[in-house]
Amino acid sequence: MLDVLIIGAGPCGLSAAIECSRQGLSSEIIDKHNVVHSIYLYPTHMQFFSTAEMLEIGDIPFTISNDKPFRHEALAYYRKVAQHFNLKISPYEEALTITKQPDGSFQVKTQRRGGVESIRQAKHVIIATGYFDHPNYIGIPGEDLEKVTHYFREAHPYAGMKTAIIGGSNSAVDAAMELIRVGAEVTMVYRGEEVSQNIKPWVRPLFDSLVQKGQIQLHLNSRVVQITETAITVLSNQGQESIIENDFVLALTGFRPDRKLLASSGVELNEDMEKPLFDPDTMETNVPGLYVAGVIASGRNANEVFIETGRLHGRLIAQHLASNS
Repeated sequence: MLDVLIIGAGPCGLSAAIECSRQGLSSEIIDKHNVVHSIYLYPTHMQFFSTAEMLEIGDIPFTISNDKPFRHEALAYYRKVAQHFNLKISPYEEALTITKQPDGSFQVKTQRRGGVESIRQAKHVIIATGYFDHPNYIGIPGEDLEKVTHYFREAHPYAGMKTAIIGGSNSAVDAAMELIRVGAEVTMVYRGEEVSQNIKPWVRPLFDSLVQKGQIQLHLNSRVVQITETAITVLSNQGQESIIENDFVLALTGFRPDRKLLASSGVELNEDMEKPLFDPDTMETNVPGLYVAGVIASGRNANEVFIETGRLHGRLIAQHLASNS
């Protein structure tokens, strides 16, 4: 029986495994994808807002030539950290259920690719799952069309195409900038009065300039209410409706963690059923021995927890486990 089974091989799950090993606790990580899958899903050429130092785990330096790392550098860094600590990781194995046993331990039912199910046993469980598998759907006609995606990887497929971006966050602005470089016609639609105040400072002036020059058509205080094969319908807060010719839609409306595994395990959620209840000093939920780490501990806004803060959860958990052993 393991001391700790960690569900999720993102940066926060890796950090938790490292901290547990430092306390002499046996651990294993399972993930329904591979190591740091969420970062893999980031846009191909994305540059982080954070410095490399703020993304470090296990006291292993994240050494790069730039101040802000790119996606491919982060993928390489976390792979190397996992190898350095010889972390036991079982990729492509999904946790289906977590059941508390009479002796206080846990049985975790899992399923590997191909449908093979198994039972794992552990004294404690840490849920460190991310959120990129669950986009925030808008719920409008046409959102299920093939031309619509909630993920932006790179601009090449949209070269020369009429492309609409729904959203006003960093990811939306980054996508717009990349699309312009490949000659796409870009329309941005955002319900707010202005795009996010947290846009990367080295990107904001370039973006504003493109909007002022009319190279990016920015519709603020507006929302997309319908998508067809050839157009989008945009409705302003004043009730003015516009039909804009369109080839592709990038609905970059954010993501949210999946709380089903938590709820089915007996973890209590807050009133809006979005945030698990846990002790912030130990990360332990109301189910003794069951902990949360990383973005799964956030509420409705998944941006409450970043790698920078979530990477510290594992230390709190490991220290609490060690103090009770």
